[in-house]
Amino acid sequence: MKEQTSIPKHKLGRAASLAGAGAKVGFNYLRYKGKKVLTGKDDKEKFHERTAADTYKAFSKLKGGPLKLAQMLSMDKHMIPEQYSNEFAKAQYSAPPLSYPLVVKTFQREMGKTPTEIFDTFTNKAAAGASIGQVHKTEKDGKTYAVKVQYPGVADSLHSDLALVKPLAMRLFQMDAKALEPYLTEVEEKLLEETDYVLEMERSVQMANDCQHLEHTCFPSYYPEFSCKKIITMDWIDALPLDQYAASDAPQEEKNKIAQAIWDFYGHQVHTLRVFHADPHPGNFMVKDGELWVIDFGCVKELPEEFYQRYFRLMLPEVYENKEKLTPALYDANLLLEEDDEHAVEKLYGLIQESIILLSRPFLNDRFDFGDSTFFQELADFGERSRNDKELQSLNSARGLADSLYLNRTYFGLYNLMGILNATVDTTKDVAQVTA
Repeated sequence: MKEQTSIPKHKLGRAASLAGAGAKVGFNYLRYKGKKVLTGKDDKEKFHERTAADTYKAFSKLKGGPLKLAQMLSMDKHMIPEQYSNEFAKAQYSAPPLSYPLVVKTFQREMGKTPTEIFDTFTNKAAAGASIGQVHKTEKDGKTYAVKVQYPGVADSLHSDLALVKPLAMRLFQMDAKALEPYLTEVEEKLLEETDYVLEMERSVQMANDCQHLEHTCFPSYYPEFSCKKIITMDWIDALPLDQYAASDAPQEEKNKIAQAIWDFYGHQVHTLRVFHADPHPGNFMVKDGELWVIDFGCVKELPEEFYQRYFRLMLPEVYENKEKLTPALYDANLLLEEDDEHAVEKLYGLIQESIILLSRPFLNDRFDFGDSTFFQELADFGERSRNDKELQSLNSARGLADSLYLNRTYFGLYNLMGILNATVDTTKDVAQVTA
């Protein structure tokens, strides 16, 4: 993969990069419409493929906020066309890396030394790259480490970047400003936290301690003496990223064991700790010798008790099957608003109830087969219908409690991890502690 030798730092240069991406989107659209007029063929899939590739190329050059938005959207497969979620998935751990001289500059600025003055060996090429940093393999005194180095200027340009990305994203995904705003707000809030590697290290150690009893679940050790706010050092885990493991010839029984470990990890966090790893994409999980490794705690979210009760009450069959109980619960969760007229309430009630029934299905029985593609097809069909519903778009005020955005995205990501493993898991080991 070709390395970047620089990142546009100034607002004008970053704006120019995004403007170039916007121009390519416009050109692709004109080519698509022209071909449709001339041939009568609706080649929308090709349009989305080209546009997704051009957009990802621009976002990956800028790193930071734009690339994090791509990473987030890649997990929300119900929300955007498949071509974008597939292309944007590269942001999970295979983004184009920065060149070694830029890494050296970061070390000199943050640690006062070059990498080779601290470590015995330090690979010039990154082993992996994501939205805000890249990982290098190092050795010192016979021990192997993974060193994550933050891209320069990520935090400084975050706010202006997202303001520039907004019009392009609205055009690409046919989302209005109100629908997109929660995503941009989330990116800004959480990415600012993710740029503090000292905070990430503290959270990682705490989460590893709180989850050490879980079967088949492992965590690397962290090394503060080789870390700072922009550099974090941990054990090197010689393992397969989860998506590569899922595609391997490992026996399905073992894949089910790994999936169960992931499911139990999230059940314990959400229902017992009330704080959870909010970035469940395949790049944050690895498998070695039949054991799960969790390697990144940059994005962690706490669950306030009041929100927890409101959210999981909706998942109870005795609530979502009873209109007299579900209606006030939807107002309580800010999914129905006082200003909604009777028609809007009827429209939204049916849609939200359908989504709750669909998303809570894995919890209805003791075990659930995520290898059954019909479940994911139903999710995709529901997302497609919702996305193309013009009446629904007109009702698309900011709805739901702010914390629900993190939890919704986490469960969609969790379902996706189960799906790529074709796993059957016990879904009732940790259950919501709420009453109707």
